[in-house]
Amino acid sequence: MRLLLSAALALTIGAGAAIAQAPPNATEPGLPMLALTNVPAKGAVNLTVTTPAFKSGGDIPFENTQYQGNKFPGLEWTKGPAATKSYAIIMQDTDGIRNSMPILHWTMFNIPASMTKLDAGMTTPPAGSAYGPNVRAPAQPYMGPRTPAGPKHRYHIQMFALDTTVDPTKTYDEILASMKDHVLASGEVIGLGQVDPSAPPRPPAPAATPAAPTTAPAN
Repeated sequence: MRLLLSAALALTIGAGAAIAQAPPNATEPGLPMLALTNVPAKGAVNLTVTTPAFKSGGDIPFENTQYQGNKFPGLEWTKGPAATKSYAIIMQDTDGIRNSMPILHWTMFNIPASMTKLDAGMTTPPAGSAYGPNVRAPAQPYMGPRTPAGPKHRYHIQMFALDTTVDPTKTYDEILASMKDHVLASGEVIGLGQVDPSAPPRPPAPAATPAAPTTAPAN
């Protein structure tokens, strides 16, 4: 009996570890806190999303990461329903959890409904569209992976066809709330990120400066 309990405990611990650092799986549905899960499409229409840089579920080239160049990989998608007024893009790392949320790498909103492609190497948003927030700050351009050593991470580049536009200056949570019930169709392409073995290590963080004494030291 004690042996069976020990085995069950080991399985429970193993399952918990899998949740904290899930193995790459490009077909896993319903990831918690993923934008596609939180703001699902109203209908059954799917957008087919592709990039010329890699196949969905494949490795993201290092030139499209922060390790080498941070070049935008390019993106294409199938046209949304007739009522589409704009497209939105949300890129999340579901294996890099920070503050109980997937790391938000990049967002872009109010892409014109007439567009179905963003060129590789893009450095400024198309006319009428705007960058939204990422984990660093508001209005941030494409921020590719900088995956730490260890298992590969999944980067979800999610596309949404909306029957409205959104305010890209709002916080991520506010934008997501404004998208709710306005998603006509959605889809994603998933890339796998990994550490670049040729990259130099990150420089150590600067040492904290000691605080100045508030009173004169005793003699």
